[in-house]
Amino acid sequence: MAAPAKLAIGLVGYGEVGKILTAALVERKAGWVGAWDILLADPAAGATMKAHASRTGVEAVASMAALTARADVIISAVTASQAWAVADEAARTIRHGTWFMDLNSCSPGTKQRSSQRIDAAGGRYVESAVMTTVPQYGIGVPMLLGGKDAPALEALLAPLGFSMGIAADRVGVASAIKMCRSVMIKGLESLLVESLTSARAYGVEDRVVASLHETFPELDWEKIASYMVSRTALHGKRRAEEMREVAVTVREAGLDPWMASATAERQDWMAELKEPAHLAQVAKDANWREYADRLLAAVAARRKSAAD
Repeated sequence: MAAPAKLAIGLVGYGEVGKILTAALVERKAGWVGAWDILLADPAAGATMKAHASRTGVEAVASMAALTARADVIISAVTASQAWAVADEAARTIRHGTWFMDLNSCSPGTKQRSSQRIDAAGGRYVESAVMTTVPQYGIGVPMLLGGKDAPALEALLAPLGFSMGIAADRVGVASAIKMCRSVMIKGLESLLVESLTSARAYGVEDRVVASLHETFPELDWEKIASYMVSRTALHGKRRAEEMREVAVTVREAGLDPWMASATAERQDWMAELKEPAHLAQVAKDANWREYADRLLAAVAARRKSAAD
């Protein structure tokens, strides 16, 4: 494999994904690594984020314009609801020929709109569909790329440790794969939360899990449930936003997004209860029952408060 090129790479969004990717890029001596996030200007969150960036060798810049002035490659890793706004803002100051890789979980229509905006401004837009969890795989998380410039960007970034495949030479195909998959994956997360938390309330959870194992004996339902419930417990807000984009994707295909919309509601419910149920304080290797008990306690407390 060829030696990595020295690049100036800027992340938009310094959340969980942004921190993982920038740290890996610094470790691999990619070149200049910067980040911009709207929360950097927030008095409550900004200082902590800047300190984290400084410790890991990432330059936290003051604005999108400061990032576009420096970066050869811009990677957008924000919430789904902000993806278009980020592309639109980047297009105002992007330098000619700058790569813009859109990692966000958006509908094909949203990605195509962003592509048109970036390309019209002289940038080179490439969509990316992240096909599994970034924390598990880091910079090597499997991604599908789309767009006419996707092969060139893959060749540029692969030496840095990115794991990329080309889905199509047009924008929208990679996102369609990702979003249709999410109907199933995020839907299963929500089904497990609803099914097993209800079963726990009735005291029949062991029989329900045994029945699932009898139907699908090749699956470790305890492990699957613990992993999936934990992901939605910690990242319900982000998942709900993604599922609203999934609903748009389904609607763009001509179908009513009943399942995607319901999944977004359940993920929103988890996000709403994250603090009251103290879900972030659960140990990383906890069984799903820990989350269920905390959710049931929070629901009971709300009912009691409403009754009083």
